[in-house]
Amino acid sequence: MNRRAILIVVALIASGVLIAWLYSLKPVRLGASHVMQIITRAHLSLPYAPPPPPEQWQPMSAADRLANVRSRLLPKLHDELAAKQLKLGQPAFIRIFKESREFELWLQSSEGWQLFRNYPIAVFSGTLGPKTREGDMQAPEGFYSVTKSLLNPASSYHLSFNIGYPNAYDLAHQRTGSLIMVHGNKVSIGCFAMTDPLIEEIYLIVEAALNNTSTVPVHVFPFRMTDERLQEESSSPHLDFWQNLRPAHDLFEKDHLVPKITVENGRYQAK
Repeated sequence: MNRRAILIVVALIASGVLIAWLYSLKPVRLGASHVMQIITRAHLSLPYAPPPPPEQWQPMSAADRLANVRSRLLPKLHDELAAKQLKLGQPAFIRIFKESREFELWLQSSEGWQLFRNYPIAVFSGTLGPKTREGDMQAPEGFYSVTKSLLNPASSYHLSFNIGYPNAYDLAHQRTGSLIMVHGNKVSIGCFAMTDPLIEEIYLIVEAALNNTSTVPVHVFPFRMTDERLQEESSSPHLDFWQNLRPAHDLFEKDHLVPKITVENGRYQAK
């Protein structure tokens, strides 16, 4: 092995050690996660022609935008779904994990709920914890639903859909704010930005699901709700709220059944 190769190996090992150390430090875990997401984001390559540049896209009508996306994606999207024994129009379910910037898109086939793809979230604003008021620049946490009326193909951020914040729980706790979206681009003010290429695939799948079902549930968690991770947050002011989110998280982890969420006496109930 020559000197250059040795230096490259040493640098890669050092980078891995540094990232592992950053993740061990609670105050910078979110920052380290963001660095890792930037590093790994390029590895999700979708097999479609790229979107038009913004100067061509923005003047398009909503109908023209959707026609453009379908012409570029649908022939191959059907193949992508079929490779996992899935198809367009099946019920959809979204889970978001803020700390690791993961956006899971599940579809329900005759075999049950199947994970179609785990997308990296390009950007969300704020930190771990719920959104509580208008203008706090915070992405929410909790249980939401997308309906057909919340789809926005005329978005200033390529394509978007509203997740339905505030929900009944938020209103019971006098939380304010609105227009929390999943959208394209790489900027966020309380929303979840997925980049233009990724939102196109997500949008078409959510739209197709809503042609056959009334809602697409969206469950937003701060992190994977394990005993160990919650123990690390034992002094957090959000701990009680996060513990209230956990039953729904665990029900799906255990049985891969999307729980029914209600709000009773200001608390989430998952069944």
